[in-house]
Amino acid sequence: MKPFDLFLPCAGGVEELLAEEAMAILGPETSGTLERGGIALRGDAAAVMALNLESRLAQRVLVRVAHGPYRLEDDLYALARQVPWQAWLTPQQTFKIDVTAQRSPLRSLNFAALRIKDALCDVMREESGDRPSVDTQRPQLRVMLHLTETHATLYADTSGEPLFKRGWREDKGEAPLKETLGAAMLAAAGWKGRPEQGGALLDPCCGSGTIAIEAAQIACGIAAGSRRRFAFEGLPPFSGPQARAQWQALKQQAQQRVHAPAVPVFASDVAFRMVDFARRNAQRAGVAHAIEFHGGDALERPAPRLPDGLARTLMVNPPYGERIDARGSVGRSRAETDAPDDFFPRLAAHWKRHFTGWTAWMLSPDMKLPSRMRLKETRRVPLWNGPIECRLFRFDMVAGRVREDRAEPPDGD
Repeated sequence: MKPFDLFLPCAGGVEELLAEEAMAILGPETSGTLERGGIALRGDAAAVMALNLESRLAQRVLVRVAHGPYRLEDDLYALARQVPWQAWLTPQQTFKIDVTAQRSPLRSLNFAALRIKDALCDVMREESGDRPSVDTQRPQLRVMLHLTETHATLYADTSGEPLFKRGWREDKGEAPLKETLGAAMLAAAGWKGRPEQGGALLDPCCGSGTIAIEAAQIACGIAAGSRRRFAFEGLPPFSGPQARAQWQALKQQAQQRVHAPAVPVFASDVAFRMVDFARRNAQRAGVAHAIEFHGGDALERPAPRLPDGLARTLMVNPPYGERIDARGSVGRSRAETDAPDDFFPRLAAHWKRHFTGWTAWMLSPDMKLPSRMRLKETRRVPLWNGPIECRLFRFDMVAGRVREDRAEPPDGD
């Protein structure tokens, strides 16, 4: 089978990190291109399997099956007719069409999806005399149609459930951080779960445990997708004896790579209920032994005792950022409703007194966060939390007074 044209979507700002991760998974000879919201590359069936199993940053692994210009819905039908759909599913299987668009001139995306459905069913009926059924809840094949102003691209989704669904999160609180974004924060910080690359890690506002669990899995060498299933496992291109043997070998290699945590991971939260959630999630993720959980206020929690010379990292997604209401507009921040005005300066003062020598990373949509904390950031990394533009700020905790000036550098390293 010839290599596939792949597209791996990711959160905004994560494209370069995802490209580095893909090279680490597939090998340094891997080549591709950075695109807005993801990376494009070529890979065979084994590459598709490995990326699904190992990637912590990709949202899905998509195979491009058609691409071309369009003006009307009939052009989409003609484009979809070119795809040998019998190579991707059988008449006994189910499918769903999802559509995304950027400046598309079409009036109805639902009608666009209908034309793709018609083409798929017509091709299958002509080939085999039968057609697959639509399942909008749990389809075996998800077909993704992406429309720009002038071109249409069709993808076969090999992941099924989005890859941020690792298979371990059952307990969650309000507005939980997606696992892929938690992993992106760690990757942007250069934290790799080793003594010389990030060292010990503490999340003092752990919520349901996303950052700590992602970190612990990295520290233990656990593959991101080792506790879930993928759509490709039931699709024809990956169901032959050779492909199944490759998949079993990849899973076995991933299991053999698991080891005791290379560095300690700590997590705490002011809400003891959330700590319980995080503990249960960690157990399902296979890292309960690798995380030390505590309850307690981040303003009072002391630094854990660590061996001299071990690097130490604070990684925080504080529960005071902007929230999105049901209409998709930016709602009031929890800082406006729950947190006292002096929370961030008090947190900075606490870190100055008790976390000297630590490197702190904090994700926030507040571009003036360093001024509010009265700290000088040494780096700010643009990241998107869904539709919310954020910055991952780095603060180096050194002994001395909290700064009083409020000058801020531009984005960048």
